Amino acid sequence: MKTTLLVIGKTDKDFVIKGIEEYQKRLVHYMPYEMKIIPDIKNTKNLSEQQQKQKEGELILAQVKSGDLMILLDEGGKEFSSTAFSQFIEQKMLSGIKNLIFVIGGPYGFSPEVYQQAQGKISLSKMTFSHQMIRMIFTEQLYRAMTILRNEPYHHV
Repeated sequence: MKTTLLVIGKTDKDFVIKGIEEYQKRLVHYMPYEMKIIPDIKNTKNLSEQQQKQKEGELILAQVKSGDLMILLDEGGKEFSSTAFSQFIEQKMLSGIKNLIFVIGGPYGFSPEVYQQAQGKISLSKMTFSHQMIRMIFTEQLYRAMTILRNEPYHHV
């Protein structure tokens, strides 16, 4: 199963980029993984929040193919412990899904169309993190999930 993290806009904080790169390097030993970046929408100051969500939603949905499983990283989603998240990933791997796509939306969240087509929502915390930090946190948690599944010592209970 290939796992993709789909994000809006590039990361511009060097320490976040280095963290993402570190966990991506580690993850490729366990599964095919990539972070796909959808370029920021231009001229957002001329758009309402709803218009911006709509445009971002169209770009997100254009990346999802039939048969892909799309999970939104959303504050209203289900929360997991790291161990429970590893079990969630294992279940998806065993289900025969070819491409599991996790999506981090733009600053205003997702359009109704993206919510309608998503097969689930996950919240990484009750706390709010920047969209850039979530990329690193998610990538680390995905790596942690793989080490849990392999009974490797990275995760200590």
